[in-house]
Amino acid sequence: MYPSPADPAAPRGGSADGGERAELRLAHLLNTGPFDDALRAAVAASGLSLDRIQDRLKRRGSRISVATLSSWQSGRYRPERPASLLVLAELEEVLGVPSKSLSALIGPPRPRGRRLASLTDNRGLAAFSDTPLADMASALRQVDMQWDEALTRLSTHCRLELDARGRERGMYSRLLLRAEVDGPDRWISGFQRDDPGPPAKLRVEPPHRIGKVIENPHIGLVVAEILFDRPLNRGDIIILEYTHENRTPRPYSTIMQTALHVPVREYLMEVRFDPSALPESCHYFRTAELDADARPQERLLKPDAIGSVLAVALSAGPCRLGIRWDWGDTAPLTVGP
Repeated sequence: MYPSPADPAAPRGGSADGGERAELRLAHLLNTGPFDDALRAAVAASGLSLDRIQDRLKRRGSRISVATLSSWQSGRYRPERPASLLVLAELEEVLGVPSKSLSALIGPPRPRGRRLASLTDNRGLAAFSDTPLADMASALRQVDMQWDEALTRLSTHCRLELDARGRERGMYSRLLLRAEVDGPDRWISGFQRDDPGPPAKLRVEPPHRIGKVIENPHIGLVVAEILFDRPLNRGDIIILEYTHENRTPRPYSTIMQTALHVPVREYLMEVRFDPSALPESCHYFRTAELDADARPQERLLKPDAIGSVLAVALSAGPCRLGIRWDWGDTAPLTVGP
C-alpha cells in the first residue's frame, strides 16, 4: 500500500472498496507499466492536482512545467534526459510511490527522432552528460530546466575549432529548435573540459542572451541558461548559436566523435583546422555499434579552402560517428604553448 503524502490515514478513492481497487490497480501498474498509465494512476491516487505537484517539486528544488507533467501522463513524452530523470526521482517521493518504481518503467529511449545524443570529444570539450551525476545534478538544480522536454531538436551543428598549433580554441554550436507547448523561454547549455581548469567561456549570438551561469572549476564544468528574445508559442521555430571558448590553451586534439543513441533528423559535425596547420591525413568514421572498440567504416576527408572537414548523419539510427586526424611530423605537435 502506498499512503497519500497529504493524509497517510485517508483512504484513496470515494469508498473503501473503490480505494482498495485503486490501490491494487496502482500496485499492478507499478509492476507492469506502461509508464504513462502508472503515472496517471499514481497522480490520481495522490489526490494532488498537477499544479500542486509542480509546486511541491519546486519546493524541493526541481523545476518542471505543468505541460511537461501532462505530456508524461499522456504518453506524448517520457522523462529520458538526465535532468528529467532527476525530477522523476523527486516526483516519486511527492506521489508517495516506492523509489525507482516509475523510473524502472521508462525503458530505453524511444526512436522518435527528437533527443540528440551529446557530443563527446575524447581530448577536449565534452558535453555535460558525461559529468559525474552528483556534479551534474548540483549544477542543473541551480538553473531552470522546466522547458527541456518542450523543445524538439530539429538540427544540430557542432564545430570544433583549432588554432595554428593544433590546439582547441573552442566549440561552436548551432541548434534549430521547435516549441511543442506555449511558454519556453530558455535553453540550457553545458560543457565540460576533460581535465581540471577554468571552464570554457560562453558567448551567445544575438538576439538571445546569457542568463544564469553555474561554473565548477574543479572539473571544468559550465552550465548556463541561454535566454530567448521572447517566450515561444507552440510550433514556433528558433535558431540558437553559441560558442564555448577555452580560456587557457588546450593540448592538440586528434579526434572528435559522438554516439547517437536514438534516430536523429540531422547531426552535422565539423572540424575546422587553421589553414596554416593542416593534418597529414583526416578520416570520417561511422559504425552502427556504439561500443568504442567496434571497427568502424572509414572514408578519407580532404580539408576545404578554409580548413574544414565535415561528417553528417541524416535520419540516422543509433550509431557512433566522428572525425579523426593524424598530425604526422607536422608542427602542431612540437611547438610549445
